[in-house]
Amino acid sequence: MTAFLNGLTVGFSLILAIGSQNAYVLRQGLRNEHVLAICLVCALSDAILISFGVAGFQTIVLQEPWLIPTAKYLGTGFLILYGTRCFMSAWRGETALQLASYTPRAMVAAVGTSMALTWLNPHVYLDTLFLIGSISTNFPGMEVEFAAGSITASFSLFFLLGYGSRFLRPLLVSAKAWRVLDFLIGTTMWALALTLSTS
Repeated sequence: MTAFLNGLTVGFSLILAIGSQNAYVLRQGLRNEHVLAICLVCALSDAILISFGVAGFQTIVLQEPWLIPTAKYLGTGFLILYGTRCFMSAWRGETALQLASYTPRAMVAAVGTSMALTWLNPHVYLDTLFLIGSISTNFPGMEVEFAAGSITASFSLFFLLGYGSRFLRPLLVSAKAWRVLDFLIGTTMWALALTLSTS
């Protein structure tokens, strides 16, 4: 139980920080667009990475140093492109909160974006493979319980963010509010890209 609770705490502390993945889940939750699929993709992806991290995948990365810079450059490029798209949307006001007339994107496109924001984000690898993986070594023989705690935190937060965001809809009934949201998400994306490019 101690290992599980520690894994739960570590998972919450890492995933709670607003990043590109969380910002996207929030946006899709507000639109009520493929929320279940997107939450599942994000949570299952984290579960896979956490499992690899706890199983010692960090050793493989140390043997293949090219993996980190490759993920860094791909992630930076994707974050810049996605942030630019959000800024353009904020400038034009083309995705204002007109949910009644909004035509959802195909599930493949929506899920594809969530997968890219997950698997092309080096921060996700650093958090799950390295940080959670290294902390799990403090619980020899109980790594599975530790991983279960972190995975539970991931599922809980993504679904809370995806389905809980609908309660924010009354606050986002104006086009101006959505433009502000687009701007904030774009700023988050570019800030993460800057952090990656200078790290």
